[in-house]
Amino acid sequence: MTVNAPTTQHIDIKSIKALVAQDFITVDQLIHDQLASNVPLIGQVCKHIINSGGKRLRPLLVLLVANALHYQGNDHIKIAAIMEFIHTATLLHDDVIDNSNMRRGDRTANDIWGNSASILVGDFLTTRTFQLISQLRNFEAIDILANTTNNLTEGEVKQLVNRNNADITEAQYFDVIMDKTARLFQAAAEMTATICHAPDSLRLSLGRYALDLGIAFQLIDDALDYVGDSSELGKNTGDDLAEGKTTLPLIYALQHADATDASCIRHAIENSSRDNLPTILATIKRTNAVEYTLDRAKQLAERAIENLDDLPASSYREGLENLAGFAIQRQF
Repeated sequence: MTVNAPTTQHIDIKSIKALVAQDFITVDQLIHDQLASNVPLIGQVCKHIINSGGKRLRPLLVLLVANALHYQGNDHIKIAAIMEFIHTATLLHDDVIDNSNMRRGDRTANDIWGNSASILVGDFLTTRTFQLISQLRNFEAIDILANTTNNLTEGEVKQLVNRNNADITEAQYFDVIMDKTARLFQAAAEMTATICHAPDSLRLSLGRYALDLGIAFQLIDDALDYVGDSSELGKNTGDDLAEGKTTLPLIYALQHADATDASCIRHAIENSSRDNLPTILATIKRTNAVEYTLDRAKQLAERAIENLDDLPASSYREGLENLAGFAIQRQF
């Protein structure tokens, strides 16, 4: 699957990360230091998931924004680590909730150490963020993070409530992914702008950029679940369906399929079943549900880039623009 990004050139995430390579080294060192614990199991579980090949998009967003705003200091390193810890904690909890046994091509922590260990280590990472955020001595940043973590939890509960529900609307779907995924992107940008003492108007613009980026990223994730390469994704095709998640490709396919095919999709959602996956994939293809999802993602990526208009020109602003392009070009 290839998506036309706001820019026509192929975007390599490595080239974007290269802009802040030295900062990333410092972030990785802080993450390593913060994983230290007198309880060996904590370090084992944390290192397993943090070193499992994640894209580190949220820390990357922090570092690009900080450099684009000419930040002088070290607090952006802490915010980058905070973003990675919160994201990793949600992954640990998600895999328990979804009963997943594979992520990024490796066994999940809950599959190796059990559900209890995954939940508790996820809690450990969350409390580590409290310790790090307190070091910033920035009440506005603390307020943003507090509201965001509350939104994340609400998003998770909304998704749980909507599980096996074939009747959720696009509006309900977007409401879930905004809280569950995009709010953390928004927090990464706004917290960084706050420590940079950016004007409120610029902070809010950067927040809107990151929010749209996060939604677009999730849309592509949901599309890839049906058209991506399983070996690259590190998970099985149709995992969302097997977990009873009604994502945008399914919502659109249900609306545009004939009664027989719609009934097949509905049964699969309501029973968390992949039994008729070939038929469902054919229906998704026939209704152009993936193309519709990709178009929505592209629109959001373009709107995200428009929100960077007030940011001074620099290689870091270009990196943020390319990050939006990568989000909808990616194959994994």
